[in-house]
Amino acid sequence: MKREDFNFELPERLIAQDPLEDRSSSRLLVLAKETGAISHEKFTDLPGHLCPGDCLVINDTKVLPARLIGEREGTGARVEVLLLKRHQDDVWETLVKPGKKARPGTKIHFGGDKLVGEVLDVVEEGNRLIKFIYQGIFEEVLDELGQMPLPPYITHTLQDKNRYQTVYAAHSGSAAAPTAGLHFTKELLQEIEEKGIQIARVTLHVGLGTFRPVKVEEITEHHMHSEFYQIEEQEARKINETKASGGRVICVGTTACRTVESAAQDGKVVPGSGQTEIFIYPGYQFKILDALITNFHLPESTLIMLVSALAGREQVLKAYEEAVAKEYRFFSFGDAMLIV
Repeated sequence: MKREDFNFELPERLIAQDPLEDRSSSRLLVLAKETGAISHEKFTDLPGHLCPGDCLVINDTKVLPARLIGEREGTGARVEVLLLKRHQDDVWETLVKPGKKARPGTKIHFGGDKLVGEVLDVVEEGNRLIKFIYQGIFEEVLDELGQMPLPPYITHTLQDKNRYQTVYAAHSGSAAAPTAGLHFTKELLQEIEEKGIQIARVTLHVGLGTFRPVKVEEITEHHMHSEFYQIEEQEARKINETKASGGRVICVGTTACRTVESAAQDGKVVPGSGQTEIFIYPGYQFKILDALITNFHLPESTLIMLVSALAGREQVLKAYEEAVAKEYRFFSFGDAMLIV
């Protein structure tokens, strides 16, 4: 299966640059995976598609304000550092721009001397290991100095950092938001629970590797970067009880989907934590997930491949074509899609 099989034409004007004022006021395209039937609704109509006994799985990861702008010691040159993965002893794997002069021993100052990073080593794909020195609590320093690591297709700084967080974000560690969850308000979640639908929380810390473009022509040769996930025992129980009683497991976003599918064993979710490199593309047999709430994804991305595995490539591309014709908003701050 070729990368170009997942391409589609997207006018630039449809790439959403800002979140809507009301999170849940986005549009919702509903795609029936068995028939290919499409309907156009509002996100607030979502509870009408859920039934008592279903289980909604949400990813409660929290995005770190992981983009830091600093100055190289000695020259004062501007340096941008993006935190990718936490290691031990305040060491992080990072992406540094410009990276050429960020050699081991280089020191970078952020906010004066509030945070100082020293480059320790160059690792995979030119990323840098940086050790940070600071006073106090790292997360508080980062919250003061850091910016949200918005995707490159969003061209300006977000005024309110919280709009790139879900209302249920709890565990810090992501380099990007699980964007399907951005549509939910606390009121909408309460309405869903009151209808008799369980909500299970899982955690997958989204790495930038999820959004890296597929560069190989044959998609089976693409390698996903590993991401940390965790599922508590009581949350796994909710999902497993739903499956056992004939209810549906509906994942909010591709990250929640990848989490439960990574933890699947003999038709059940096994609680625990680990690293996952799962790559889902057409031909994959879903073990846990029955339905998916997701945003509209980039052409030729691993995310549109995952969606195509669930609903079929031709049906997904047809739905995307209709979404373009109806001028849906695309990508992180865009509209939503429900595949049932």
